Amino acid sequence: LNAMARALDADVDAIHLGPDATETAVRTNTRLRDARIVAFATHGILPGEIEGFAEPGLIFTPPGHATYADDGILTAAEAAELDLSAEWVILSACNTGTTEGPGGADALSALARSFLYAGTDALLASRWRVGDRVTAALTVETLVNAARNRKAGKAAAFQSAMRAIRSGRREDGTVVEGWTSDWAHPAAWAPLTLIATDN
Repeated sequence: LNAMARALDADVDAIHLGPDATETAVRTNTRLRDARIVAFATHGILPGEIEGFAEPGLIFTPPGHATYADDGILTAAEAAELDLSAEWVILSACNTGTTEGPGGADALSALARSFLYAGTDALLASRWRVGDRVTAALTVETLVNAARNRKAGKAAAFQSAMRAIRSGRREDGTVVEGWTSDWAHPAAWAPLTLIATDN
């Protein structure tokens, strides 16, 4: 999240980390409606992965005392109730777009699509477990590409980012910081998928 903020010259006050990264912080954030980019870097759960939760969701810092409004998990149904107009939602967490697990294909429609229902134009979601460093690099590269060339579209920005992560070099020849040779393997760059209402 900090790398995204630096790359996009975003307001660092909009970042909620550690004890401030709560479900309440998401659901009551007055800036969320007008945010151009909304990014979550947390853990995603599959339907049935946690007892009592039959739908997928995102894990947040648990409250001192759980309530109906904040139990530490933003479920797909709760995400669909958010009021968004974002160009991008980044679900930088494991299994946020997967079709595996007890929910089958519903895992995608329930979590990833819930953010489309909430009003976002596009999101990046993961089909399986992701590595922290490579996922951070891939999401930042995608957003920077999209900001630099808005006319090319979101799919082109994402495709260019994947090529950079695979090779360690961007199209302009500059080196991707922190790149290691294992990033060339599809397990590193292929987990994320672009789901969009346009390209």
